[in-house]
Amino acid sequence: MQKMSNIYESAANTLGIFNSPCLTKVELRVACKGISDRDALSKPDPCVILKMQSHGQWFEVDRTEVIRTCINPVFSKLFTVDFYFEEVQRLRFEVHDISSNHNGLKEADFLGGMECTLGQIVSQRKLSKSLLKHGNTAGKSSITVIAEELSGNDDYVELSFSARKLDDKDFFSKSDPFLEIFRMNDDATQQLVHRTEVVMNNLNPAWKTFKVSVNSLCSGDQDRRLKCIVWDWDSNGKHDFIGEFSSTFKEMRGAMEGRQVQWECINPKYKAKKKNYKNSGIVILNQCKIHKMHSFLDYIMGGCQIQFTVAIDFTASNGDPRNSCSLHYIHPYQPNEYLKALVAVGEICQDYDSDKMFPAFGFGARIPPEYKVSHDFAINFNEDNPECAGIQGVVEAYQSCLPKLQLYGPTNIAPIIQKVAKSASEETNTKEASQYFILLILTDGVITDMADTREAIVHASHLPMSVIIVGVGNADFSDMQMLDGDDGILRSPKGEPVLRDIVQFVPFRNFKHASPAALAKSVLAEVPNQVVDYYNGKGIKPKCMSEYESSRTLAP
Repeated sequence: MQKMSNIYESAANTLGIFNSPCLTKVELRVACKGISDRDALSKPDPCVILKMQSHGQWFEVDRTEVIRTCINPVFSKLFTVDFYFEEVQRLRFEVHDISSNHNGLKEADFLGGMECTLGQIVSQRKLSKSLLKHGNTAGKSSITVIAEELSGNDDYVELSFSARKLDDKDFFSKSDPFLEIFRMNDDATQQLVHRTEVVMNNLNPAWKTFKVSVNSLCSGDQDRRLKCIVWDWDSNGKHDFIGEFSSTFKEMRGAMEGRQVQWECINPKYKAKKKNYKNSGIVILNQCKIHKMHSFLDYIMGGCQIQFTVAIDFTASNGDPRNSCSLHYIHPYQPNEYLKALVAVGEICQDYDSDKMFPAFGFGARIPPEYKVSHDFAINFNEDNPECAGIQGVVEAYQSCLPKLQLYGPTNIAPIIQKVAKSASEETNTKEASQYFILLILTDGVITDMADTREAIVHASHLPMSVIIVGVGNADFSDMQMLDGDDGILRSPKGEPVLRDIVQFVPFRNFKHASPAALAKSVLAEVPNQVVDYYNGKGIKPKCMSEYESSRTLAP
């Protein structure tokens, strides 16, 4: 067995990956110019859809708001995407004309598209390209994408504005006001941060509360000037200017703990002309709430433990373990694919688990003494304590249980997901970030209980857990891709969607000739985000504030 140690060494070299600086969040802002419409009589109602390529297929990531009757739209909604330095991430921006009567997309509504990589946008900061339609340029239309890195401070802020006594700009009714907030950049350009909805026929509007990242609002500089403009919306797209004022994030922070901040809304032309001009209305900030976003490291350093559980497929399709063609064949010097995948992923997870004790289960075999089929038996045959000491303990329990089992079937993984979910749901009672569960399922084939598995995953998506499935061998794993919500949203058989994407599926054959590090990286890449999404979504802070975290907190 001494040859086994070299896979440990190669896996140990990968332990830096959770802390690798590969992951940066990037905010993308989009604007278009000169969009021509199929219907020459009216202007289009454009919306931009962002798609990303995964396994050769395009899937929708997000879409902007729809801007009515506009040929040069500047969109308020931004796209937040993860930037991996070591990957080519292909993006496609599609501009569609969304008429008010339907939200679906028809071929006729497509106004043009642009493809590029995220790396191109990030390196150029601002990328402008012509829009293409069926391979040809779509008139003189173009699209501009601006990238900003969410650096260090990804806290976000919740703001709610209202106004009173705004100027009336409409003859037959009252103004239809909306508010735009711009950030003034160092190079004297201005960047739209947010555009509110339009409140119809109202000189005392209360706009909906909105959230925006601190980075986006002021690039982390509380004294940066913000320019705010109130407009009267017009259906022809030619909005009337009501007035403007400027502020800073520092000033807006005055609207905390129930206080308000007010500004006079000024129309410079009126001010210059009219002697007794006071203002064109008052804009009020009713609340400013700051939400702290914690990072994966904040939780880990705050004492959150990663609880790692392994489940191994012992169905008959693996082949008789005594036969060298079997996926479970124990070679004296060469670990099989099950062992390679287990060690590569387990080695990394064990660094985040203080007791280094891992529950390990098997499924799809008949087990002694009665040889009944089980889908969640402990591979050390100790049902009261299925834990093995370290990854080495799991490897030894696996090797010693193999000769005692009768490989059988079917391939049911819902029972093991439910078993871990039970522990994870007990953890939710603590209301703190102390344990997050990762279930690694190693399987050679397509699962038989797809409906139950989907149900179990949707239930688990509400709990502090993630599921990693590694497909071993050469089966057709296309059904498994469906569980990995990357290509659309996974739903239970009743139609309930997952709360968050918690499944990562990887076929081992893609990494057969790569290092264990490459497999581990691919499998674990999404885990830090899944941990953060779960706890931030529940409003759960790290257990104890680490020195690391306090060093990156925004000073008041």
